[in-house]
Amino acid sequence: MTERARYASDPQRSRGREFGVEASSARGPRSVFQRDRDRIIHSIAFRRLRHKTQVFVAPDGDHYRVRLTHSLEVAQIGRVIARALGLDEDLTEALCLAHDIGHPPFGHAGEDALQAALADHGGFCHNANTLRVLMRLESPYVEHDGLNLTWDMLEGLAKHNGPVTDAPWALAELDAAFPLDLGSHASLEAQVAAISDDIAYDNHDIDDGLRAGFLTLDHLLELPSLAEQWYAIEARFPGGQRDRLLRELVRGQIGRMVNDVLDETRARIAASGVASAGEVRAAGQTLCGFSAQMRGEERRLKQFMYARLYLHPDQVAVAGVARDVVARLFAAFADNPALLPPGWQQRLPSGNPGRARVIADYIAGMTDRFAIETFARLTGETPEGLRNV
Repeated sequence: MTERARYASDPQRSRGREFGVEASSARGPRSVFQRDRDRIIHSIAFRRLRHKTQVFVAPDGDHYRVRLTHSLEVAQIGRVIARALGLDEDLTEALCLAHDIGHPPFGHAGEDALQAALADHGGFCHNANTLRVLMRLESPYVEHDGLNLTWDMLEGLAKHNGPVTDAPWALAELDAAFPLDLGSHASLEAQVAAISDDIAYDNHDIDDGLRAGFLTLDHLLELPSLAEQWYAIEARFPGGQRDRLLRELVRGQIGRMVNDVLDETRARIAASGVASAGEVRAAGQTLCGFSAQMRGEERRLKQFMYARLYLHPDQVAVAGVARDVVARLFAAFADNPALLPPGWQQRLPSGNPGRARVIADYIAGMTDRFAIETFARLTGETPEGLRNV
């Protein structure tokens, strides 16, 4: 086991939980971060990720990624980086597994629809909704709402992409109840989770795009960095099967990015002189990241993926249908709250913005297929064009 670095998060020094330590109910010899991870894995919200969009909406094929498989892949990359840097692997894994729990059905299309529906009521943000789900909505315990995760876990989810200067309403409410020091940087474990997310979807979306036929090898060769790797792979494996060579390309690209992050992060840590998790938060900069060269390559890859995959005409058409489904679901529940399940009707405040936010909570928790089934039941219509692979 790698020795814990001085700048790593230490479960023995956690800032605790919103609703107390719960030592009397501890089950087994686990650290507080291990318990956080296990609470995520056993949650209903985590299980629902198996039927939520990653890139392709409700895909028919079994081999396409969904939010659940993406989160598992992020966690694998995150643990590798955390171990190499001497960080807490359990906290890193928990952050990786939980980072997408707040996504509504149909991915960013669903988020856009809820943002529009809540435009006069504070808006909708999937990252803030992750905290709302984990701290208030997912409630398996008798004593309190939420999963009662550690401060370190919640802080990492709130600001894994950096300090939060303008918190959306959901995050602001939670921060008022259990302050998360939103103005500082997060732990290195949270920073690793963020970069692992980028590495995973940058490369695994290539794999899914190739499988779906939205991307081709000729498209990939438009990027000099990928072309260089491809020609090297062809030289190493002359006569190799095309599909296997392409998977080698994706694996190699992940390895390049991980090694770059390790080299760059070690250099930044050394230059900053941080010697504790507190100093990481006070460093005034993100310490985990790509080198300047890799950052440029990754930026060009993202631009390429938007042009070739995410904004492909077929994808745009599907996103339009998905937004319409979510928008009409929200309108139906807002016009007639009796359509909500009884438990959700009981949660409804008498007026807005609370009323609209509870309706959004219900819709955001839906899987793709449950949203489609609910839409068909309420409207008598089967939405067409919600699958493009």
